[in-house]
Amino acid sequence: MARLVAKENEDRPALGIAFMLVAYLFFSFIDTSAKWLALAGLSAFQLSFMRYFGHFVISLGRIAKGGVSRDRFGTSHMGLVLLRGGLLALSTVLNFIALRYIPLTLTSTILFSSPIIICALSGPLLGEKVGAWRWFAIAIGFVGILIAIRPFDESFHWAILLSLVNAFAFAMYSILTRKLAGIVATDTLQFYSGLIGTMAIAPFAIWTWQNPTSLIDWIIMCMMGFYGWAGHELLTRAHGYAPATTLTPYGYSFILYLTVWSYLLFNHLPDRWTITGAMIIVAAGLIIWMRERRATPMSAI
Repeated sequence: MARLVAKENEDRPALGIAFMLVAYLFFSFIDTSAKWLALAGLSAFQLSFMRYFGHFVISLGRIAKGGVSRDRFGTSHMGLVLLRGGLLALSTVLNFIALRYIPLTLTSTILFSSPIIICALSGPLLGEKVGAWRWFAIAIGFVGILIAIRPFDESFHWAILLSLVNAFAFAMYSILTRKLAGIVATDTLQFYSGLIGTMAIAPFAIWTWQNPTSLIDWIIMCMMGFYGWAGHELLTRAHGYAPATTLTPYGYSFILYLTVWSYLLFNHLPDRWTITGAMIIVAAGLIIWMRERRATPMSAI
């Protein structure tokens, strides 16, 4: 059986944008479900395991449709694929721990410092030249983070540190996704993301396992894997239909989604510091996006 190969990228930006918006809607379901279940007493490891186990089962079924063969699970970029899966699993666990203690709106604000981190790392990791405007955006972006988290305020919670590491891990995951999209098949990326997350987290999940107390909580927990698989499927495919310079602004829909769920389900709205920090971070991200878009030849957009 032939090895799965990636489809060539297509120039369909409208479809890429639509996939991006729906992908982040699914991601908002994951975080909202995790907070709901964490407040019900379930551990972050248990929730992370269920998120990846469901993802793994769906991915395994898709990749094995044409027959079970070693070649169908292979890739010439295995090291990067496994590293990508490990970073995503680490990001999820840290995020789920933090969600127990801090609001959805704050975790999402911190997460969206990832584009700023990506820009800061693009020089040493990708060999890209970062000009004065983008360094300015990086600087004001980190000011926005400080405003949102208020590290010297008495309300500062240690879980915010986990969210910051989560943002860094997600930035590294995003860099690898951009490098592998169009090179490694989407089904292969999905399979290894689910496999690594499931295997790495399983021992901790078994140790901390607690059964949900209601049918609705069981359903929410079991759906997390589907949300994860669907979100990353759409995100990966979005980058195959449009470049990052086109898609980046639409990722900020995640903050809006979580603000809505935070209010409707947890009766919480962001305070003025979170809003101010989020606005600065988004502004910094958009400056970076505009500079990258300007530096990208129009034929590539």
